[in-house]
Amino acid sequence: MIDSRIKFRHLQTFVEVARQKSVMKAAGVLHVSQPAVTKTIRELEQVLGVAVFERDGRGIRITRYGEVFLRHAGAALTALRQGFDSVSQALHGDAPPIRIGALPTVSSRIMPRAIGLFLAEETGVRIKIVTGENAVLLEQLRVGDLDLVVGRLAAPERMTGFSFEHLYSEQVVFCVRTGHPLSAPSQSVFTGLAGFPVLMPTQGSVIRPFVDRLLIANGVAELPNQIETVSDAFGRAFVRSSDAVWIISAGVVANDIETGQLAALAVDTSETKGPVGLTMRTDAVPSLPQSILMQTIREAALAVGRKEPTRRTRAAQAGGQSPE
Repeated sequence: MIDSRIKFRHLQTFVEVARQKSVMKAAGVLHVSQPAVTKTIRELEQVLGVAVFERDGRGIRITRYGEVFLRHAGAALTALRQGFDSVSQALHGDAPPIRIGALPTVSSRIMPRAIGLFLAEETGVRIKIVTGENAVLLEQLRVGDLDLVVGRLAAPERMTGFSFEHLYSEQVVFCVRTGHPLSAPSQSVFTGLAGFPVLMPTQGSVIRPFVDRLLIANGVAELPNQIETVSDAFGRAFVRSSDAVWIISAGVVANDIETGQLAALAVDTSETKGPVGLTMRTDAVPSLPQSILMQTIREAALAVGRKEPTRRTRAAQAGGQSPE
């Protein structure tokens, strides 16, 4: 615990004396008397139990203990100033926009709820949401074009310089239109899969290796009518109007399955389950609006995670037939 006797004025005075290397000059910058500066430094030394300055001829110099403390005191003051600036910018509406990279898996379920909660905070900060392949979004995050990426955890070799906060886990689903031939209980999905167009995640996507392993493990070596896409708009429209099978993260089509517009085939995809969360640069310090947005994303993810599937959803996952 930090000693409660150390106040902001102790840190401010200490850092200024160290910077000016003079009590008199520090007093002028701080607009206080020299005795007040001397008293404040003595109070700090009493709390620390060591001297932070020592006489050097007619002047003073910082001690070794003082040099150690200076690094931390300076960082503390910088953090406080950044926090003050973040609040001030948010209150006066001059904060820069928050740039978010959102994978399709969170765009339809998590982000609408999160943005709604964020707007209710009335920060006045603009939001920019970018979608695309995970590799592209991470590169934009790396170079500073994005502040945050929300989606699946990338492969270890792509996570250098990034931190990841796990929110929940999800798996892929085999999604089709209601009444699809493969929805019949007597049909073997993997045996009949090659007879239909199959929408696959692209080679650069996070979930593609999981999907490939699942297909190989179930005897599917080749799909002659394979279409790679990252467009959820195309996938949704194409599947609704054809007999195509869409292999996609569950979050992308959760609402469609919930409303009965699409159905999930009875396929065990538990081995494709993976973490979804927030990815940031390790050297990034979130602004106040960014911190608020991250909190609303956490709340939205928690709400979605607690939501129990309805009878329609369970029936779709079991074979596309509703008990009603």
